[in-house]
Parts: sequence; C-alpha cells; structure tokens
Amino acid sequence: MGARELNLGYRNRELLYLAVVGVLTGIGFASVYIARQSLVSWGSLGYAVFFFALYLAAHLVTRLTVPNADPYLLPMAGLLTAIGVTEIYRLGASDAFKQGLWIVVGVTLFAFALWRLRRDYRILEQYKYLFGIGAIALLFLPRVPGIGTTVNGARLWVHVAGFTFQPGEFSKIFLIVFLAAYLREKRELLAQARLKDVGPLLVIWGACMLVLVSSNDLGSGLLYFGIFLAMLYVATARLSFVFGGIVLFLAGGFVAYEKIPHVHERVTIWLQPWTTQKVFCPSTGGLALRQDCESYQLVKSLYSIANGGFGGTGLGKGTFTSTNGVQLIPYVNSDFIYSALAQELGLVGAAALLLVFMLFVARGMKIALQADDGFSKLLAAGLTFGFALQTFIIVGGVLRIIPLTGITLPFVSYGGSSVVANFLLLAGLLLVSDRANSSR
Repeated sequence: MGARELNLGYRNRELLYLAVVGVLTGIGFASVYIARQSLVSWGSLGYAVFFFALYLAAHLVTRLTVPNADPYLLPMAGLLTAIGVTEIYRLGASDAFKQGLWIVVGVTLFAFALWRLRRDYRILEQYKYLFGIGAIALLFLPRVPGIGTTVNGARLWVHVAGFTFQPGEFSKIFLIVFLAAYLREKRELLAQARLKDVGPLLVIWGACMLVLVSSNDLGSGLLYFGIFLAMLYVATARLSFVFGGIVLFLAGGFVAYEKIPHVHERVTIWLQPWTTQKVFCPSTGGLALRQDCESYQLVKSLYSIANGGFGGTGLGKGTFTSTNGVQLIPYVNSDFIYSALAQELGLVGAAALLLVFMLFVARGMKIALQADDGFSKLLAAGLTFGFALQTFIIVGGVLRIIPLTGITLPFVSYGGSSVVANFLLLAGLLLVSDRANSSR
C-alpha cells in the first residue's frame, strides 16, 4: 500500500469514527430531553449536528496538516467532550452553552497549532528556557494581587477583564515542552547525576513546586511531580531517580500534613469521611458530623455513585438536587462530574468511560514508542503521562482511593482552561504521530 493510500485510510477511518461520535451525541441529548421533558426535541439533533460540524472542521485540518497522524485520538477526544457536554447540559443548560463555546475555542487553537507547526514542531526545542520560565510565570499569576482569586481553599484562578481562567492548565503544557527539550539535550549527562547538569532542571521544577505549595494546589502539585519523575525516568532509565523522588514526595507530604491545615483537612476527610460524634466544623465554627461539614461533598459523591448501581439510573434521571432545589453535590459539573456520570450510566458506563481514557493513553504511548528522535519521544510520553495521571488523580479522589484534589477530568469536566489545554495536548500528540508515521 502506497503512502497516499495509507494517509487516506487513516483519515477516512477518523471520519467514520467521528460520524459515530455524532450519532452517539444525538442519542445522548435525546435521552436527556426525553427524561427531562417527556418529549423528543429537534434541539438534541441540533447539538449533534453542531458537534459533528465542529469535529468535521477539525478533521479537515488534520487531513491537510497531519495526514499520517493517529486516526483514533481525535474521535476519542470528540467522544469525551460529547459525554461531558451532555452531562453538563443535563446539570445546567447555561453551563453547557458556555462549555460549547470553550470547545469551539479549543478546536480553533488546536487547528492553529497544527497549521503553524505542521512543517516541524521541533522548533519548540529552541525555546526551552522560555517555556520553563513561562511555566513558572503562569503558575505565579494567581498570586498577583488584584487578579488572583481563591476558590475552595486553593488560589488557582485569574480574573481579568471579565474572564476567569486557570493558568496552571497551560503551565503544564509549557513545563512538558521544557522538560522534553532539556532532558533530550542533557540525558546522558543527567544519567551521571552531575550537579551542574541537574541544577537548571531542579531550579525550574523547584520553583513550580514552591508556587503550587503556596497556592494550596495539591492536585497540580502531585501532577507536576509525577510528570517530572516520569519524564526523568524515560530520559535516563534510572529507577534510583524515581525511588528517590517518591521518598522525597512522601517526606514532603508528611511535613505538609503536619504543618499545612488545608493538607491536614484533605487527608482527614480521606481517612475518616464519616463520624458518629460531632467534631469541629471550620465553615460554621460550631460542632457537626464530619459528613455534614468538611466531607460533605465526598460523602454525597460516594452516595451518588452507589445510587447508580450496575446499570445506572439513565441519562437525565439521576438525583442531584434535594426536594427544595438545593444542589446535593457542590461543583458537580467540574470536580465531581465522574460521580454524576457513574450514577446515570452505572458501573458499566463509568467503566466504559475509563476504558476510553485508557485507550487514549495507550495510543499516546504507542506514539512515543514510534517516534524516532529524543525530543519527540519525551514530548509524547510527557503529554500522555500528564493526561493519564490527571485522570487518575481526579477519579481516584472521587472514588476515595487517594485524597480528594480539585483538578478536572480531561475533556469531560466543566471548565474552559482545561478544555483548551487538552486540545493543545491533543495537537502535540498528533504532530508527533504524523512525523513518526511519515518516517516509517
């Protein structure tokens, strides 16, 4: 089979899967309409057509710019965004409209990135220190007086000119680019663990960690630390670095638990979400059962998942508000959207959703293995591992496997910053995949 026929086969396969995603989107919105209004509306078809047209445009860009790229990643991203916006619409129509706009922005930047970097994305390697400094600057933005805001105990957000965004989502991409470029250049010297070669790496990483700790952003701190260790291991193949990093993390976690009230609270909620006797409630200043105060969100989330059972209640039929209209799970469309999906789709649907994430990660790691240069391998591995670890952190927190942290479920949770950043991540993987397949 010639190269042209192979290219057409990849892109035609991608188009077919996107059509399937469009059909599933229409079915999902129709299910929500029927459950909420007891009728079938043309609105459900309108949403499906809108999403198919949007991803058709993204497909045309990939066909023109990265014809040899993996044909499965874009359809899987489309499926995840469709699942997310369907559930967000079920929880609140106005939020679904905003999420749809952010998806449009994300696809636009995705297309722009592919077009600008289609000839050789490796030019990014020349600006590695700018990306490293940019990562720190973006993390520091929420600390700037007047524009930084604190939400749910963590100072992560920036409010400028009526727009609110989370710069840490983009800082993650910047840091991965810096690490890929620096580790590619210094990996042989890093294997010798010489201070003058390890120094710049530790300075950039340490500065990121300090900003994250000062912001009480535990989820992103774990995410950045994990990405750093994973990429360091890929570059050097030295398990001693990984073991040393884990020891340092555990020691730092213990100190943080003892010294930082926010960390102590999160660990306590994780270990003992229920109490039979009333304890001090920081939000009211009085006494209350922990499940009625600090661990309220987590406990209600676990009840939501249990209520879904094996087959789920059905889209649009879950219970997320009390009889008087009070929301049972705060931040259900962002931090706890997995528990909402688990209730309405059940164990089967929630497991299928995780399977899509696993397939996305598997394709990303395959791209990293196929890449024929160090920078591309490290970039694809870093982007994929960051995606995988972020998914594990939020799902693990919701399921009470690890302490709960406030990060988003990629492509699914409500939030413009996360959606846009993940589309840039997707563009990076497709660029690496196209180059890897073109050279075979």
